[in-house]
Amino acid sequence: MKYNHEIQKRRTFAIISHPDAGKTTLTEKFLLFGGAIQTAGAVKSNKIKKFAASDFMEIERQRGISVATSVMSFEYNGILVNLLDTPGHKDFAEDTYRTLTAVDSVILVVDSVNGVEEQTRRLMEVCRMRDTPVIVFINKMDRDGKNRFDLLEEIEAELKIQLHPMTWPINSGKDFKGVYNLHDKNLVLFTAGTKAADEDVVELTDISVELLDNKIGEKDASLLREDVELVDGVHGELNVTDYLAGKVAPVFFGSAINNFGVKEMLDTFIRIAPIPRCRMTSVREVCPDEEKFSGFIFKIHANLDPKHRDRIAFLRVCSGKFERNKYFHHVRLDKDVRFSNPYTFLARDKDVIEAAYPGDVVGLFDTGNFKIGDTLTEGPNFYFTGIPSFSPEIFKEVVNKDPMKTKQLEKGLLQLTDEGVAQLFTQFGGNKKIIGCVGELQFEVIQYRLLQEYGASVEFRAQPYYKACWITSADHKKLDEFTKFKSNNIAEDKDGHLVYLAQSEWFLNTERTNNPDIEFHFTSEIHKETA
Repeated sequence: MKYNHEIQKRRTFAIISHPDAGKTTLTEKFLLFGGAIQTAGAVKSNKIKKFAASDFMEIERQRGISVATSVMSFEYNGILVNLLDTPGHKDFAEDTYRTLTAVDSVILVVDSVNGVEEQTRRLMEVCRMRDTPVIVFINKMDRDGKNRFDLLEEIEAELKIQLHPMTWPINSGKDFKGVYNLHDKNLVLFTAGTKAADEDVVELTDISVELLDNKIGEKDASLLREDVELVDGVHGELNVTDYLAGKVAPVFFGSAINNFGVKEMLDTFIRIAPIPRCRMTSVREVCPDEEKFSGFIFKIHANLDPKHRDRIAFLRVCSGKFERNKYFHHVRLDKDVRFSNPYTFLARDKDVIEAAYPGDVVGLFDTGNFKIGDTLTEGPNFYFTGIPSFSPEIFKEVVNKDPMKTKQLEKGLLQLTDEGVAQLFTQFGGNKKIIGCVGELQFEVIQYRLLQEYGASVEFRAQPYYKACWITSADHKKLDEFTKFKSNNIAEDKDGHLVYLAQSEWFLNTERTNNPDIEFHFTSEIHKETA
């Protein structure tokens, strides 16, 4: 238990949501509370426009969306919070899925007007796979939205998780008056256009007191008393053990843009959220309090700073102590590496650190040694499991518009696909480069970044494929025969693994039936064992 004090004071979590639910706004409010930024929209591109502190890529600023996971650290009430802000857009879901492997809990933002949306469902499925503890923040209560009881019922039914309200709203939309804190038994009053201050918190010895009627009116006070009696009768006190097991999600109501209801949630998060947890490896479970260092790469980002052609690998520390200039073992490459300038992050700002502990996310300057899922250890050989690449859904051939920039294009494609924004396939026995993505927007981002960061101009040509499946077989002869016979549909991923590109579900099912000796995999994780 050498580093127990450091482990106990860390909370590492991600904020997830459907696009436009207010996730990046909520991130900024957290940073304001932590004193990490002084004003909302602290990153400015010019004197007029203000942008979210966590959106640092030029294309994110232009489109107003987050397309890469940002990492931010700040202190709040003596706790070191590592916050990972994820892309909301479904086209970048894979980056979010991988980020969820690097956190210990999540805050899920739900828009009170739109309720549960498609992306929210998909993200919750990933959380449920890992029993990740979830806190729900129902945002935009100052807009006319769904009835509060209907909304809770919808979230429970759609996301298949039991909810436990921690605050309760008084009306919504233009009639929104604030929230009653069910845990602290106080009233927090809302005034449109202002952020909640200490004087807006009304201490109540009992919800039946006349002070409540004076503050919000008899009608609303009467309704609130009924609601609270009902909610308390159904839910009672929060069982923190059930929350930590991913069975129950505490719920808070508020308005992130008005900084309302955020502090109550942050205070509860600090109190109940899990400290860094044990993680499964190929050999055994590794726990944070072990003396020897271990960690894994869950994200790679090229050109974080456009002025310097840098490439940063994001490392989640899982056990022991990470130290600057100390040699650690790179399991896949079977070599020892050290880092003279490891970073922690506040959005675009980087600070060199001397040491990091379990739960921390460290940025490592990378010259091309890292791939997503790589493991660093202080000696033993194992790798952390559960960080797969998924089968893409859209495939396009890369067409080089400037043959003089072929080298730059090759470098750009390798670096961008190493980041995990897309997957690169090379047609078997040829040079045709095919990019596979989850959504159309990723192609825009790749095209833009290839031109801006590498000077390579490309266009994309749609390919008639439905799915990419990694293929393996214990019978090498059968695998050779299959790849020769189906050479037009066979490609290699950038690690040299064979992939079958199926034109349709029917073709895929036919090949699986006709080739029982060949296994078709929908994620690339099967290859980690042989890496």
